[in-house]
This record gives sequence, structure tokens and C-alpha cells, in this order.
Amino acid sequence: MTLLLGLGFFAPIADRARGLFGGGNGTNVIDYVEIATTGNATDFGDLTVSVDVPAGCSSSTRGLFGGGTAASSVNVIGYVTIASTGNATDFGDLTVARWGAGACSSSTRGVFSSGVTTVNTNVIDYVTIASTGNATDFGDTTLSRRRSSGFSSPTRGVFGGGYVAAANNVIDYVTIASTGNATDFGNLTVARYGVAACSSSTRGLFGGGTTPSYSNVIDYVTIATTGNATDFGDLTVARGLLSGCSSPTRGLFGGGTGGSSSNVIDYVEIATTGNATDFGDLTVARSALASLSNAHGGL
Repeated sequence: MTLLLGLGFFAPIADRARGLFGGGNGTNVIDYVEIATTGNATDFGDLTVSVDVPAGCSSSTRGLFGGGTAASSVNVIGYVTIASTGNATDFGDLTVARWGAGACSSSTRGVFSSGVTTVNTNVIDYVTIASTGNATDFGDTTLSRRRSSGFSSPTRGVFGGGYVAAANNVIDYVTIASTGNATDFGNLTVARYGVAACSSSTRGLFGGGTTPSYSNVIDYVTIATTGNATDFGDLTVARGLLSGCSSPTRGLFGGGTGGSSSNVIDYVEIATTGNATDFGDLTVARSALASLSNAHGGL
């Protein structure tokens, strides 16, 4: 419901949702879209480091991009104020320099999961988003992997897919407000890595990835339960190393590669099932990027 305060009107959260896409293909580019609309992305600013395969998480006001690789693994976390535009500012460091991590968040805490240093790791660490400073150890994932992806409800963080010795279908979860090791959740419908993830407060989606062929599969889980994923529909273009973000109602999948870098953004309505629809284009075609929003399911 739209709220009235004084003489100003405030749109519902879904209508004010902004999605950011950062990094990929060795760039420092951040661009953004208004999730409730459709259309091409607009330049936002630059990351603190030009990186491939960073991870993104956010509160309703602040977005964090962490880790990645710039010739070697980095531990850098940078942050932006989502409602504005401008370059990222240094936040602190991950506990372990790595790329290909998954990330998710509640309104207060950001969680980075697994990735690769020179070998796959099972490290989970966390930060308090409203502050700055280095990450703290959270626990371990159920297996060491890279190129997984994460989403959340306000209480639970879920990580799925990734690469161990091959594409895997493992989904595991943590309780964001606590610390401790991840617990098995279930399996994806198709084992794949470089998958994208997004969610409402109740339903989480995994889209695309590599099997090792490029996939157009979107599947979903109910976050509060455990169990295997269910088929949702298909992306507009099969691709891996893409990234996802969401409003409370709509999920976006952007970038990736289907043999060459893509600028495609497509969207779905999270509460339904069905194939994705074209949304628009990123400012720069790229894969191995990260994304976040100010209205995702963890808030």
C-alpha cells in the first residue's frame, strides 16, 4: 500500500527497488536498473577494484561487493549507497581472499560463502552491513566449492550449485543471525555452476549456469522448508556466469556467457512459474559479475 507522509508520497517497496550489477570480465563497472520497470541499465559508478567473479549482498540502503579475482584472488570488500550513484568505497576485507563466492544478506548482516583461493574453500564469513571493517568467521559450508550463488529470507541464507570436481547440485543453508556450519537443504533440478540466484521473502530462484553446457533452467525452492528444487521455467537465453537480484515480487537475471559475453537482462515474477521475459540490456556485456538490490527477500 502506498504511504502518505506530510505532503510527500512514498511508493511501495517493490516500486522503489533498484538492482545493481558490478564487475565481471575484469571491469570495475557498476550499473543499475529500476526493477519495477523494464529498460536498459544506467551507469552507477565504479568498484574499488576491477574484478571477475565478485559476490554481492545488501541491506535496504547499502550494497557490498566482495572478493573476486584480479589476476589473483582478492579479499577486498567495497560498498555503495544504493539510492545514490557514485564509486564504491573501501569497507574492509574478507577473512580469506577468494573468488567465486556466493553471498546473501539480512537487513543487518552480509554473508559470503565458499569460493576459491588457489583451491576450493568451505569458508563462510560475515560482516555487519551498516558498519565498516573486516569480515568475521561464520562457519563452513557442507562442501568446498566455487561459483555457487546465494539468496535469503530475513532469517535464512541459502547457497546452491557450484563446482567441485564437476558441476554439483548441492543446496545448503545457514541461519543468518547466528554462526555455525551450513546444513544440507536439498538439490537443484540440474547440477550446474556459475548459476544466478534471487528471492522473495518466501521463495528462492536459481537461474542459468553451466552443466558443462550452458543452461537456461530456472528452478525454485521454498526457503522456510528443506527439499529439492522444482522446475520454474527457462531464461530467454541459455548462459552461465550470470547474476541475479530481486524486488519482493520480481527476479532479474543479468549478463553471463553463452559462448560470448552477454548484456541480456531478463525477468520473472517470483510468485508464479513460467519462462523469463526480456527486461533490457546492461551498459557493458560481461560475465562473472555480481549483483544486489535494496529490496530483496532477506530484507
